[in-house]
Amino acid sequence: MQIVIPVITLIVGLVGGFFIGAFYLRKQMEKMQSDPQMLQKVAKQMGYNLNNQQMQKAQKMMKNNPQFTSNKKQGGGKRK
Repeated sequence: MQIVIPVITLIVGLVGGFFIGAFYLRKQMEKMQSDPQMLQKVAKQMGYNLNNQQMQKAQKMMKNNPQFTSNKKQGGGKRK
């Protein structure tokens, strides 16, 4: 019993931390869609210097990708 409780606590902590981290990252990505300065900052941290045309293209790609938006319906149907 002395080993079971810490192991269960560790597993619950890891699972909970994963979901909290994923939720936080998704919210940050949603903020980047509407904030060009934030997107520019992330691009510079990654070593890219985006001009206005590239910035608009990146924002458009993020808005069209359902992975970054929570308001679109997530379906489990067949892919086309």
